[in-house]
Amino acid sequence: MELREILRRRRSVRSFQEREVPTELVKEVIADACLAPSSGNGQPWKFIVVNDQDTIRRLSDESKAALLSDIEKDPKLSVNRYAGAIKNEEFNVFYNAPCLVLIVGERKLNSLPVDCALAASYFMFSAAERGLGTCWVGLGSQIRSRKTREEIGLPDDYAIVAPIAVGYPERVPEPTPRNAPKILKVID
Repeated sequence: MELREILRRRRSVRSFQEREVPTELVKEVIADACLAPSSGNGQPWKFIVVNDQDTIRRLSDESKAALLSDIEKDPKLSVNRYAGAIKNEEFNVFYNAPCLVLIVGERKLNSLPVDCALAASYFMFSAAERGLGTCWVGLGSQIRSRKTREEIGLPDDYAIVAPIAVGYPERVPEPTPRNAPKILKVID
């Protein structure tokens, strides 16, 4: 598959088949993600792979509870626009995906958000090339319970940068309209 086709094919998938994603396939996608550039070639990303549906559901519920607590403290937060969905007990922030990959790293690194975002992009493109659907779910990054963090192997000094739902798509959505590039200036 050509790169341009992969770029156009990658979509945020929110409807997955009830079909297991082989761990070896996820590891191949992760290996591709590690080809991403990073600040000073620091490669700060680490990965947590969750294939257990009960654990994915608990992570979703914990993120929702943390987000609702944040909204209660400050109703002006931008996440408030998702309050209706977050309050719905049936709503799974990971869209009932059969696999969840958390891209994480040490909080102290200034470049962590950008470095992990680059790795996430490579991850999603590699997954699309292999026929997998993905969705970067920012709402799923609010895992604060020490017990839960220990259960999934997430050290206290690490942040979840990119929670990515992974699975075989039931359908791949049509691309949303994109704005034309806004080039401020070309200097020749």
